[in-house]
Amino acid sequence: MQARYAESTATTTAPRQAAPAKAPAAPKQKTSGKENGKAPAAKANVAASPAAAASKPIQISFEAPGARSVYIAGTFNNWDDKKTPLQKDGKGWKASLPLGPGRYEYKFVVDGEWVCDPKAKETVQNDFGSSNAVLVV
Repeated sequence: MQARYAESTATTTAPRQAAPAKAPAAPKQKTSGKENGKAPAAKANVAASPAAAASKPIQISFEAPGARSVYIAGTFNNWDDKKTPLQKDGKGWKASLPLGPGRYEYKFVVDGEWVCDPKAKETVQNDFGSSNAVLVV
């Protein structure tokens, strides 16, 4: 059986350099798990992104009085057709989406069928030969 990596047969090699010293880690604070009768706060290892901090609820609506289910899928939820349901409200369906500033493409999924928002101010062609609605926040 042949070795995966052949060793060098050269007699002179460059000396290995020591790895740079690591900065000491910040000391961990011990907590009892409950301060002031409250559950411990979630650890914040990563600072919140500006987009997440600047998100605001955007109201989305779709008229489909006979529909059994309506979802919205788009660039804001990785086009997941079951992740963001709309709630029935009289003759229509509504949802509130927490979106930061940006440009989003989306479609409604009505009883399993993908539908472009007929009230969208802007649409773009997609790779499937149909259109996506565009929402600018």
